[in-house]
Order: sequence, then C-alpha cells, then structure tokens
Amino acid sequence: MTFQKQLSAAQRGFTLIEIMVVIVIIGVLAALIVPKVMSRPDEARITAARTDMASIVQALNLYKLDNHRYPNTEQGLSALVKKPTVSPIPENWKGSGYLERMPKDPWGHPYRYLQPGLHGDIDVMSMGADGEVGGEGSDADIGSWE
Repeated sequence: MTFQKQLSAAQRGFTLIEIMVVIVIIGVLAALIVPKVMSRPDEARITAARTDMASIVQALNLYKLDNHRYPNTEQGLSALVKKPTVSPIPENWKGSGYLERMPKDPWGHPYRYLQPGLHGDIDVMSMGADGEVGGEGSDADIGSWE
C-alpha cells in the first residue's frame, strides 16, 4: 500500500499557459479602461470651474441689481467680496458682500473677469490647467459664455 495520492485535476494548479492567458486578458482590459478612468479628474475639474463661474455670474448679477452696473474690470471680482474703493464706488453695496470669498479655479489660478466682456456684458473665465490663454483638452479656456 502506497501513501502517495494521485492529485485530481482540480488540485493540480494552473499551468504557465493559463496564467499567461489571464495576464494578457487583464492587460487588454486595462488598456481599454485606464484611459477612460484617467480623464475623469480633468472632466470633474472642468465641471467644477463651470459651476464656480455660474455662481460668480449670479453674484455679479446681484451686484448689478443693487448698484445698477457691474463692477468694472479694474474693480474686478474682488468687488463681490469687499466694497470697491476705486471709482465708480457702489452706493448700494451689500454689507456682507456677494460672495463669502473669491474661489480659485480647480487648478489653483484666479478666475479672470472682463467688463465689458468680449462675449457679452461680462466675461468670467478660467484659463484651464496651464493658466495660459488658449490650449486644448484640460488646458483649454473655459468661459461663462459657454
């Protein structure tokens, strides 16, 4: 009587070929999925910038409602947080301000403001990830007129 047991097919383990096939399948799936997942943070930042700009434009509209004009470019967006000291001084400026603080864009750059704007009465914009005018993809400029 021998004490050796014959291993059944289920107990033998995997062959090298089977392991390689699984690795190739995982590689193909990763090549298809990773690029889509990696672009998600950029898309989220762009969406956050658009949301911030919509809030800023709404605060600018409230400023105009109270003061009959938008802050000029020289007064800038800081006029929404602190009463401007540069002419024209708003007479009906809301005591608590129109924004609690001025947000930075999702890439850490200040939002830019033009009045009169190139696309309307006012333009609020982010220069994207690179902080420079122009660009493509996540470096592209994002504006309140879009």
